[in-house]
Amino acid sequence: MSSRRIKTWTWVHKWSSLVCTVFMLLLCLTGLPLIFHHEIGHLLGTEVEAPDLPKDTPHASLDQVMQVAQGLHPGKVPMFLTQELDDNRFWYVTLGDTPTSEENNKTVAVDARTAAVLAQPKFDEGFMYVMFKLHVDLFAGLAGKLFLGLMGLLLLVAIVSGVVLYAPFMRKLDFGEVRQTRPRAKWLDLHNLLGIVTLVWAFTVGATGMINTWADLLIKYWQYDQLSALLAPYQGQKPPAQLASVQQATSLATGLAPEMKLAFIAFPGTSFSSPHHYTVFLRGNEPFNSRLLKPVLVDAGTNVLTASPPLPWYLTALLVSQPLHFGDYGGMPMQIIWALLDIATIIVLGSGLYLWLGRRNPAKAAKAAQSEKTEKPDKPEPTEIAPEPHAARHETTGGAA
Repeated sequence: MSSRRIKTWTWVHKWSSLVCTVFMLLLCLTGLPLIFHHEIGHLLGTEVEAPDLPKDTPHASLDQVMQVAQGLHPGKVPMFLTQELDDNRFWYVTLGDTPTSEENNKTVAVDARTAAVLAQPKFDEGFMYVMFKLHVDLFAGLAGKLFLGLMGLLLLVAIVSGVVLYAPFMRKLDFGEVRQTRPRAKWLDLHNLLGIVTLVWAFTVGATGMINTWADLLIKYWQYDQLSALLAPYQGQKPPAQLASVQQATSLATGLAPEMKLAFIAFPGTSFSSPHHYTVFLRGNEPFNSRLLKPVLVDAGTNVLTASPPLPWYLTALLVSQPLHFGDYGGMPMQIIWALLDIATIIVLGSGLYLWLGRRNPAKAAKAAQSEKTEKPDKPEPTEIAPEPHAARHETTGGAA
């Protein structure tokens, strides 16, 4: 590669890295505990624990579950009914002042078998909430998400440019060699080595984190693109004043695809539904397709099955990117791998920042070297390390975006 091209790629790598490094460090540090959010929740006592009952214990009607939850907050309207991916023993019922409210919402955990209230977890406070909000939107809502998405894009540019620069800058060293002659040389080699070794993972986590920041916009586009066509027959009609049985709506939806499992239910007016429908989301029952959802729209006033449109490619990409970003689909072994790679990323980011802050002005370095040579002519002049910035990467989450 010509000297001019090397200088161009060095400039691209330096400035794309410098702009996003501080935010990537923040995302790595906050993402690390998010990889183990369930385990940390159990240690802190904030996770909901369902009592052990015989496996053949029948489940309570969803209408009863909703009645119990709404009885605790009679002024709230239902928004979502969700379950943990790997635990169907209880339901999370989300209630709000309006179907689209984002503040002052209430969550009630109800036993799926006995319809007994297990807890009223508060997801908007505590250590994990702070970590999550910093990681997702910097407490700035959609603007924060889009800003982090831009930082993720700069991260990808830094990774690509770092790969381009790796060969010309490391051609005189064996792979894996870390010089111990000077601290700067040591950290430069370590920065380059960890960057190239974790390259694929960093790019994957960075890209999926960037996609996750677009979630709100993708859902709104889905409503405009597909739901609007399905709602054409409801033009001019008011939403139902009285909601039909949510249990019956769920039975209709699951009967449409009996090989799938129930994921969650979005009530009328929420961001995942329309003002006139229950939207029942079904998921696959295998590890490979357990994150892919199938929406089924049921008229919330008459309990008539309306449609089951396939998810568009952009929402499928979003659903696939979420577990891949946090590494939470392979159990504890993958969580540990994600955490180790996240720590390696922190070292890459920190060493890149150290190398840039500790850079020397070329003119001053040459003058100092000449002065030292004049005073001690018998001592050989030390070799200067090329002051290139990061050789490869950062990331968007602690394993986690």
